[in-house]
Amino acid sequence: MILLDGKKTSADIKEEIALEVVDLKNQDKKTPHLAAIIVGNDGASLTYVNAKVKACDRVGFESSLIRLPKETTEEELLNEIAILNIDNDIDGFIVQLPLPDHIDEQKVLMSINPDKDVDGFHPTNVGKMALNLPTFISATPFGILELLERYKVETSGKHVVVIGRSHIVGSPMSILLAQKRKVGNATVTLTHSRTKNLKELTLQADIIIAALGIPEFLKADMIKDHVTVIDVGITRVADSSKKNGFRLVGDVAFDEVSKKSAFITPVPGGVGPMTIAMLLKNTLLACSRRDS
Repeated sequence: MILLDGKKTSADIKEEIALEVVDLKNQDKKTPHLAAIIVGNDGASLTYVNAKVKACDRVGFESSLIRLPKETTEEELLNEIAILNIDNDIDGFIVQLPLPDHIDEQKVLMSINPDKDVDGFHPTNVGKMALNLPTFISATPFGILELLERYKVETSGKHVVVIGRSHIVGSPMSILLAQKRKVGNATVTLTHSRTKNLKELTLQADIIIAALGIPEFLKADMIKDHVTVIDVGITRVADSSKKNGFRLVGDVAFDEVSKKSAFITPVPGGVGPMTIAMLLKNTLLACSRRDS
């Protein structure tokens, strides 16, 4: 069993990006600038956004963090987005989700300039991704592709079973891995909560991507030997033996599934760290497009 180490791989990617930024500065070219908007004080969102700012510092990017109170109206948020859309200094920006209930997330995502949508959530970018045109691929699917490529996991001709059909992970993964691309050319089955013969399908799979948000859902009796398992899930489970009172668990029962796997991602330290690295990669791409 080989561990798909997202922590190490993301560190490698950040090092590569940092070298590219040094090269840009040596040529007197623009330094990439990533901005983030956060509304409210959600603890997990604040931690994630701060990690993004820290990552920008590490690779030499400029970064801006716009913090808005929870009471911010939808119109006020849309005005902030409009300012970033026309700010030539900002190459890409994200609006941290989730947003407060009184704000329409879809309306907000639609208002972002697709050329600055480094999260890859705008319908224009999703459509280009589906047509295999150059675009921003959303960070989590992009990170999974990168892990598979760097660990030389063969996807061509393989049967991939994706569990979960979210617009952020499951759906785009099913499209990307079926496409004619370096990490692709797979036969993909997209499964979800209404799939009746799920175990029958996962037992046929060469690669399983678990992204449904149910802790330790995928068990050893659901997989064949030498499968590749990508665990996208991350849930806090109460654990009194831990100092903070909880432990992080994925969608895969790691201890039993890893014994039968050829490759597997851990939780934490697998897909999660890749997400920020690929957001930086998209920002670098946005900057290079505007500079060309």
